[in-house]
Amino acid sequence: MSLLVVGLSHRSAPVSVLERASLSADAKVKLLHDTLAAEPAAEATVLATCNRIELYADVDKFHAGVAELSTLLAQHSGVALEELTPYLYVHYEDRAVHHLFSVACGLDSMVVGEGQILGQIKDALALGQELHTAGRLINDLFQQALRVGKRAHSETGIDRAGQSLVTFGLEQLAGHAVPVGEWAAGKRALVIGAGSMSSLAAATLARVGVAEIVVANRTAERAERLAEILVASGTGVAARAVTMGAVADELTRVDVVVSCTGATGLVLTGDDVARAVEGDPMVPSQAGPADGSTGGGYAPGAGDASAAAPGLGAGTAGAATHGPGAGDGARAAVAVADAEVVARLVAAAEAGRRIADAGAARTIAPAPVATEPDGCPLGLDAPAGDGRSALTGVDATSLELHGTWADQGEAAAQRQPRRTVRSSVDAAAVRLALLDLAMPRDIDAAVHRIPRVRLVDIESLAEASADAPMAADVDAVRTIVADEVAAFGAAQRAAHITPTVVALRAMAAEVVAMEVARLDGRVPDLDERQRAEVTQTVRRVVDKLLHAPTVRVKQLASEPGGAGYAEALRELFDLDPQTVESVSRADAADPKNDDDPGRAS
Repeated sequence: MSLLVVGLSHRSAPVSVLERASLSADAKVKLLHDTLAAEPAAEATVLATCNRIELYADVDKFHAGVAELSTLLAQHSGVALEELTPYLYVHYEDRAVHHLFSVACGLDSMVVGEGQILGQIKDALALGQELHTAGRLINDLFQQALRVGKRAHSETGIDRAGQSLVTFGLEQLAGHAVPVGEWAAGKRALVIGAGSMSSLAAATLARVGVAEIVVANRTAERAERLAEILVASGTGVAARAVTMGAVADELTRVDVVVSCTGATGLVLTGDDVARAVEGDPMVPSQAGPADGSTGGGYAPGAGDASAAAPGLGAGTAGAATHGPGAGDGARAAVAVADAEVVARLVAAAEAGRRIADAGAARTIAPAPVATEPDGCPLGLDAPAGDGRSALTGVDATSLELHGTWADQGEAAAQRQPRRTVRSSVDAAAVRLALLDLAMPRDIDAAVHRIPRVRLVDIESLAEASADAPMAADVDAVRTIVADEVAAFGAAQRAAHITPTVVALRAMAAEVVAMEVARLDGRVPDLDERQRAEVTQTVRRVVDKLLHAPTVRVKQLASEPGGAGYAEALRELFDLDPQTVESVSRADAADPKNDDDPGRAS
């Protein structure tokens, strides 16, 4: 097994980078085709969600695989490789298995323990199967990941440690003064989009007690279908569908908006929201004072840096801007300045913003730099030159050591004081509550400056979830993951040697048949009973000679580093490599291997 995963997630990259690196449906298909066309990869699939983009592949060369997969991710995401590299992480073999199993259990989710990731893993497997890019390893891995995730949810209380992203987002909108059900009771909601996340949002809103849900979608039929399902759900919610052109009118009458579309641009701008609430007598006028200052209100198009940089308050607005190109100016200035890690941390601390140290996304609060951990012992925290050169020559063990350092950096960062959710408006005083679950974002981050408007988006959810208490059940899930990783590795290593053992026994059977035929020529007077007895005796001798070594070699092969035993067996018995390969192909083509128990539920 040579499993390799290259990716980035909310833990390794800021939201601005994740937004730009998001993959469309067509981009995922092209990425998988190009991955298989690349020399190092034999099979692959991609796991792309709001919070992560990960490319899984079975490769025969580690360094070539890392370089090729990183390059392909950059090409298909549209983010330059040298810019993307500092945010990428690499996992290989058992560490890659451990990563996917942790993801499946919700341990790596923005909201720990959420179960929606299982559906996304199932979709990733289905895409690989549909495109025929998922082979034996990817199928086994992802099906087992689904089983491990289900086991974690059924055997532990990991569900108590987290919830779905939708529920968590609604809790942030409601604040902590009242339960979500009390906050939502009687409200009118607008859901923009009719995909899986939007459908989940609509169902959650109906369950918590909103009075009416309006569904807007580019495809009217899907919006109408979702509205029909909501009405028939038995929750008592009123639901109807509207066109995207009616969204502006609906904004003036609803209390809550949840948006999650696949649009590449903004669905709701600051102007849209400002116009929707400006007629409310309780909302201050959006017009600035006579002296030309903004007066604390919202001034569309005024070049508001803090609005354009999610997560930055007014006091740090001048430190950075947000968006493609100029949006990452401060980060680029720091990275290209050929400064040491300490200088980067100082700059980040002064700006109070999020940076990534090649695999560990962290929020740096203004604090003495001495409290920060030392730089990566391998010097991978600040790669120089282009992204490919930064990864060249780094062996798997070193990358795992770097990953350990990155994890420690993340843990240290989580102990630092974190920012509160961007919109600090009292929930009771909110005229319009907005939940943006899209990546890239659907709603302009600048709307948080509009009076009595509350915005919660992916970035603010990430910051809020970092402060959520970790349940004791998380430790139990980690134990399950560790056990399952060991079992999966042992099974894969044992399966790797099976074709060699089968080929050895086939060669032994052929030798027996040849010797029995020779005996027939030398002793033609043997009757059938005698010939059968001699044949059986020879077979028993061969079986007994082969039994102990073949059983033992399977045991040894299941242990870490046991892959070499298959090669030793082939060399000792001079087995034909083509025979071994034909057994492997026949085994992989077995229809029983196409079963997918994880997709049945």
